[in-house]
Amino acid sequence: MKRQRYNWGSISQDSLSVDSDNIKLKIFGEKETIEHGQTSRDLLRARRRKKEKKEARLQQSVSQTAILRRQGQYMRSTVPVNAEEEAQSLFVTECIKTYNSDWHLVTYKFEDYSGEFRQLPSKAAKLDKLPVHVYEVDEEADKDEDAASLGSQKGGITKHGWLYKGNMNSAISVTMRSFKRRFFHLIQLGDGSYNLNFYKDEKISKEPKGSIFLDSCMGVIQNNRVRRFAFELKMQDKSSYLLAADSEAEMEEWVAVLNKILQLNFEAAMQEKRNGDSHEDDEQSKLEGSGSSLDSYLPELAKSTREAEIKLKSESRVKLFYLDPDAQKLDFSPMEPEVKPFAEKFGKRILVKCNDLSFNLQCCVAENEEGPTTNVEPFFVTLSLFDIKDNRKISADFHVDLNHFSVRQMLVPMSPALMNGGQSPPAFQDAPHATAMQYPKQGIFSVTCPHPDIFLVARIEKVLQGSIAHCAEPYMKSSDSSKVAQKVLKNAKQACQRLGQYRMPFAWAARTLFKDTSGNLDKNARFSAVYRQDSNKLSNDDMLKLLADFRKPEKMAKLPVILGNLDITIDNVSSDCPNYLNSSYIPMRQFETCSKSPLTFEVEEFVPCIPKHTQPYTVYSNHLYVYPKYLKYDSQKSFAKARNIAICIEFKDSDEEDSQPLKCIYGRPGGPVFTRSALAAVLHHQQNPEFYDEIKIELPTQLHEKHHLLFTFFHVSCDNSTKGSTKKKDAVETQVGYSWLPLLKDGRVVTNEQNIPVSANLPSGYLGYQELGMGRHYGPEIKWVEGGKPLLKVSTHLVSTVYTQDQHLHNFFQYCQKTESGAQASGSELVKYLKSLHAMEGHVMIAFLPTILNQLFRVLTRATQEEVAVNVTRVIIHVVAQCHEEGLESHLRSYVKFAYKAEPYIASEYKTVHEELTKSMTTILKPSADFLTSNKLLKYSWFFFDVLIKSMAQHLIENNKVKVLRNQRFPASYHHAVETVVNMLMPHITQKFRDNPEASKNANHSLAVFIKRCFTFMDRGFVFKQINNYISCFAPGDPKTLFEYKFEFLRVVCNHEHYIPLNLPMPFGKGRIQRYQDLQLDYSLTDEFCRNHFLVGLLLREVGTALQEFREVRVIAVSMLKNLLIKHSFDDRYASRSHQARIATLYLPLFGLLIENVQRINVKDVSPFPVNPGNIVKDEPLAVPAGNPLMTPQKGNTLDHSLHKDLLGAISGIASPYTASTPNINSVRNADSRGSLISTDSGNSLPERNPEKSNSLDKHQPSGMLGNPVVRCDKLDQSEIKSLLMCFLYVLKSMSDDALFTYWNKASTAELMDFFTISE
Repeated sequence: MKRQRYNWGSISQDSLSVDSDNIKLKIFGEKETIEHGQTSRDLLRARRRKKEKKEARLQQSVSQTAILRRQGQYMRSTVPVNAEEEAQSLFVTECIKTYNSDWHLVTYKFEDYSGEFRQLPSKAAKLDKLPVHVYEVDEEADKDEDAASLGSQKGGITKHGWLYKGNMNSAISVTMRSFKRRFFHLIQLGDGSYNLNFYKDEKISKEPKGSIFLDSCMGVIQNNRVRRFAFELKMQDKSSYLLAADSEAEMEEWVAVLNKILQLNFEAAMQEKRNGDSHEDDEQSKLEGSGSSLDSYLPELAKSTREAEIKLKSESRVKLFYLDPDAQKLDFSPMEPEVKPFAEKFGKRILVKCNDLSFNLQCCVAENEEGPTTNVEPFFVTLSLFDIKDNRKISADFHVDLNHFSVRQMLVPMSPALMNGGQSPPAFQDAPHATAMQYPKQGIFSVTCPHPDIFLVARIEKVLQGSIAHCAEPYMKSSDSSKVAQKVLKNAKQACQRLGQYRMPFAWAARTLFKDTSGNLDKNARFSAVYRQDSNKLSNDDMLKLLADFRKPEKMAKLPVILGNLDITIDNVSSDCPNYLNSSYIPMRQFETCSKSPLTFEVEEFVPCIPKHTQPYTVYSNHLYVYPKYLKYDSQKSFAKARNIAICIEFKDSDEEDSQPLKCIYGRPGGPVFTRSALAAVLHHQQNPEFYDEIKIELPTQLHEKHHLLFTFFHVSCDNSTKGSTKKKDAVETQVGYSWLPLLKDGRVVTNEQNIPVSANLPSGYLGYQELGMGRHYGPEIKWVEGGKPLLKVSTHLVSTVYTQDQHLHNFFQYCQKTESGAQASGSELVKYLKSLHAMEGHVMIAFLPTILNQLFRVLTRATQEEVAVNVTRVIIHVVAQCHEEGLESHLRSYVKFAYKAEPYIASEYKTVHEELTKSMTTILKPSADFLTSNKLLKYSWFFFDVLIKSMAQHLIENNKVKVLRNQRFPASYHHAVETVVNMLMPHITQKFRDNPEASKNANHSLAVFIKRCFTFMDRGFVFKQINNYISCFAPGDPKTLFEYKFEFLRVVCNHEHYIPLNLPMPFGKGRIQRYQDLQLDYSLTDEFCRNHFLVGLLLREVGTALQEFREVRVIAVSMLKNLLIKHSFDDRYASRSHQARIATLYLPLFGLLIENVQRINVKDVSPFPVNPGNIVKDEPLAVPAGNPLMTPQKGNTLDHSLHKDLLGAISGIASPYTASTPNINSVRNADSRGSLISTDSGNSLPERNPEKSNSLDKHQPSGMLGNPVVRCDKLDQSEIKSLLMCFLYVLKSMSDDALFTYWNKASTAELMDFFTISE
């Protein structure tokens, strides 16, 4: 550890405590005077009342927690009505809480003022160029010049034009005839005031006929009583001028311009009234005391004129720092990223409109043959997206019925078995009217990773009739025969009557979606020809193989084509898509139930399971997609006939005999929104059928062990011969087996491919069947087909925001639930589950990010052993690091700002997040700890410090501790924990900067932000102590990187929104606040100054030390100081002169700092005057050998004369041309004579100055600067000099006259000489 540089002497913790409850935000204390008859006790009471008021105001100003309503895109919450009551598993409950909770923000009243000067809310517009000043004496001389150009020169408002002027003689009433036409010219004078001059003609270079002084104008109003388009100027002396224009537009223009000028005058007067400081009041009273005859004659006029004048002068005056090129530079510093709440985000969205499907074979299907010509039978289209690059289906199915109304009539209504009874799932009680949803035509698909190898595929099905080849044959002939159409129609009508609920595959078509990877739609692409479906190439894998050859014409030419046309268009999605339902049928905000526009359905995207494409879930969604794939039934002996096999899928919650399936399967077009069962398409005469159907199920919120999928197999008789008996006709379907798949395995939903056996019977309690081996079993008797071989292949895909597939995450939450429900918690057991979370999948971690972090913080506050707390923190570090590595830190920022919410604090039960997290961070930062984890903690420390800050804020506000004294708000244990974590961090920052620059740099910045925010919540003295501990870890001569860290830290801390109040002195053992008037002004960095003004004293000391370093370090320090002063200058809270003067007193020691370095300011380059070449010769013998910027001072009085000459030369602007390579010894003597930087015996050097030295300001100079045994004499760089002089000028310009006179009275002659050298 490096030696501590600043010893603050006997400053106790209390004396450093600058308590904001005393600071107040109105920082410039009002004068308190005891009025006649008022006792000091009355005054004390008044003071106490004032203090209480201010304290109340301050409490509001510090921070507030705000609850922001979670603005969903939907008409209502996506969470089903009874979901929270139904949920039993901890994970499901916590997920639902996450999606239902509002956002919790902590807002700081003046946060806008806590950044750089470029981020101030009132940063004024960029300055183009300075206005030219014209003085009255010049105006006299330039009377002949063109007045128009003169007026416009000043950058003020100008206007000229013809007007009619009414006769001013009040004795004669103004009539139409008394109006004279005159040329008016509005002009701004040098002092900023405006005159309205009028002339007989447009030659305005001549003397005007008269002038109206707008300074004394009270208002401009329209007055049409005497003449049209007339307006009146009312003056302060009750007189008025009547003017009239040629048209209404012209009149309005003049009135607007004149009112604008009056507004400027009024604002000027009001602002000055508000800001008038005590200093100006004194001057004014002197002026008023002199009893000017004008004032006594017209006091109101005099007062308002004076105020307007002062205002206009200060308005037109440009802030000093606008002249600084750095202030005008654009801000390229890394700004804090804008943080937005979590929101549901989609990939590239495509609106798909289904218009028409028409085949060449057409006729009229109505019995009476009256009606339009349409397709001869119903067809059903299913759309989905396939990605041949990723080799998978990337969207759910979108089902469309494009049949004509008369064709739909051919189908018998759905069988009651499919539709009967029961309610929809509770989420859909208030779904839009079911009839509007029956025939969707528009769907929105979403693609996260667009590229040209994504296809929109349409699969076309028809009512089951026979083999695909046989049914497609009539459609493949080009001869348009009406006989063929009638024959097909007749067969179709019979099939629809008998087998209307069964479908068969028929055809498919495809088209590309994107031109490129940017997601530009390929709108010109059309659907391919409609290809006949091959009964041996049905599966999704076969479809992907076909699409892989899609761009090879020679391969596609071999496929059989059905003559027809599919008309489907694609388009981009507008942001305000009306009548839009999400994939769970929840309507968007803009939904209009009575609207005529068609409904648009969102089609679920199957987002790739990789972290960078995953978003944290924000809405409730709980869907299971079921895909029956394949049934191997060619060897079964249980059933005589099993060829045209249909699968019926049901979702059940019981295996009792009479239990009903749940009504939660999404229906198809034309049917109800939800059904109890779904059928897969049937393949004719196939004993080993393949399937491609997708069944979408809305899962219940809470799943249990009895929930399962039941598959029932039917043999469907396609033979529609009418010869047979009625008995044969009835037997359309025959049951040929059952299969079931329990949904939960080890508490998680079963997904991916499963091969399951088929049973010939379905006894009650079939789920309880278990093989025990040796031919024995447990449960009911089951007759297995083919001895229980796995004959059915089925796969499931879960898209849920309340169930996780990740084993480690599931186990962790399950264990937490066990311990929460009263089981004995074992620390080692919990640590095991925590450690296993490191193996959690990345995409799962991102998807459930808020829920996981909330639970980890909850475990942290309830941990009874340190090992548990440290392991929780390690998991959090792992999660945070993963997010950063995937480039998803924005999710973490959103979490901290909006989602993180500290648990309600119950002292007896558990602890606070800020205290526990601080302790475990300390443990992880110990040198003995795992260095990989500690490096991650350093690198991503911003997250942990932000959580600490928010936890502290919520703790204070929710437990009503904001009103408590600052040093009692947090327990001593927390103060100790914060101090320890700061001390543990420091070696990592100061020692790891070479091996791990990114981690130490980030840790340094995060620590600064944390310390800055601690001012808002904690005892100020405690925070000052932490800053002191931080600074003491650095020393002069450190590597440049450490200087960068140190000044970055100071920059962040000094940008605190209440930096100025933090620097104001507090009562130290006195009975009242020190007022500005009582201050002993310090012009050098005394210990007393640094005690009273901790931050600014520290900053100036550090800048002083840095000036003794090399150029790169000096530049960092000087620019930091300058930027801080620019911020004070631009801060609209401190705009008035009195405020700026008060701020300037904080920076008075800058004079001492500059005087110490006066010899290093190269006057030649900065001086605006030519240099006298004669001086060069005289000075040559005094120069030292080149290239030696460090000098040990000489003794002796030989240089006295040259010194004197040099200073006078500098003041008169004729200085010696020193160069950086040949420092001038005079400069060294300059510093030496006052002992500001080096301790030498100056007894024999300048004897005649000793009396002055004894009362020099520098006698208080602290020993803190004595870093180097030698003083640097190399010249400062031009940019450094410029910046330092700008700072000097700002302080000089802003300080009050009293402060300046005090300085001149106190300073020694040598210091005054240097002061004027610098001023020059």
